[in-house]
Amino acid sequence: MSTTELSPTEPDNTGQDLTEQEKGGSGATGAAPYVDTRRYLWAIGLLVPALPLASAGLAAVSGSDLWWWLTPAFIYLLIPALDAILGTDTANPPEEVVASLEADHYYRWLTYLYLPLQYISFLVGAWLFVDGAGSWVTKLAIAVSVGGVGGIGIANAHELGHKKAKVERRLSKFVLAQTAYGHFYVEHNRGHHNRVATPEDPASSRMGETFWAFLPRTVWGSLRSAWELEAKRLRAHDQRVFSWRNDVLNSWAITVVLFAAVTVWLGAAVVPFLVIQAVFGFCLLEVVNYVEHYGLLRQRLDSGRYERCRPVHSWNSNHVASNVALYNLERHSDHHAHPTRRYQSLRHFDESPQLPNGYGLMIGLAYFPPIWRRMMDHRVVEHYEGDLGLANLAPSKREQLLRRWS
Repeated sequence: MSTTELSPTEPDNTGQDLTEQEKGGSGATGAAPYVDTRRYLWAIGLLVPALPLASAGLAAVSGSDLWWWLTPAFIYLLIPALDAILGTDTANPPEEVVASLEADHYYRWLTYLYLPLQYISFLVGAWLFVDGAGSWVTKLAIAVSVGGVGGIGIANAHELGHKKAKVERRLSKFVLAQTAYGHFYVEHNRGHHNRVATPEDPASSRMGETFWAFLPRTVWGSLRSAWELEAKRLRAHDQRVFSWRNDVLNSWAITVVLFAAVTVWLGAAVVPFLVIQAVFGFCLLEVVNYVEHYGLLRQRLDSGRYERCRPVHSWNSNHVASNVALYNLERHSDHHAHPTRRYQSLRHFDESPQLPNGYGLMIGLAYFPPIWRRMMDHRVVEHYEGDLGLANLAPSKREQLLRRWS
């Protein structure tokens, strides 16, 4: 998070200490040694970057290119099914074991190993798109499959980018390079975390705003915000904006080198693959952003600043399958309170508003506005006990929503 002094009109997200009530949750207690029941389940996340490789093998053996739709089927169908089967888990690690839990490098290596598998799938997919695929339907399936790996990889980049170790922050940039979304490294940490659940945040969706209206707003707004934040940081240190120290430019440079190298290797025919997989990947990130803070709003204080971010400002879910695949991203409230806290020790809070299902199903529903509104709008109303004046409403739908729910 930025330590820059905020102006009176900017959100105040610097006071992140939780109250005793907020620390409560559903933590485990007692004398028995703590055991992370998901310790080996976390490794399942490494299956995601291997899915396009599995698709390539199954398509070759069976002769059916339908196997190339395995990755999107995993994201939109299998994960929701597993969420329904495995259910939820609200258990929290006791605070006394968090230090040792976070010092266990097993969890760290699971995030590191995603990167080589991600790039192997990317390169194999690019080669098969140009030299091995038949119809354009198959080519599209290959690009979408690889893009799905890149999109879920952004959850890995999110985990790495918040850490203090330089190696993890640098790895985050390489994970983001595939989807050409390197500016997320700057905007998420210093923009979104500061402005979350306010109208000023391009990554916080508003009640009444469809995903399709949110998408261009967040893509352009996040890019612009990242550039402005990084330019401000460099000028404050009397450094040139257009230099290798610019974290937006050096992140984009990795993408340029990667895409240029693949184009030199495979020719111009690979360019559609590069574009499709990148767009699908970062759109997968943005639909997750859409779900995470829909309609939630931090209130302004008399000082003009916003109240600190609390567990009530993020939609949470404890569905096991989705959390395992996304590095506990659904425990989003604790992440905003403690951005450097590692995924294996993030906590559930009873007061956090809960999604009706895990991200696996919710991101699919977000593509269909009538279904999404029926699923979520009444939950926003209930969260604010009928007072939509406290919610983050889409300006163009404000009067309509107030009439509808008055």
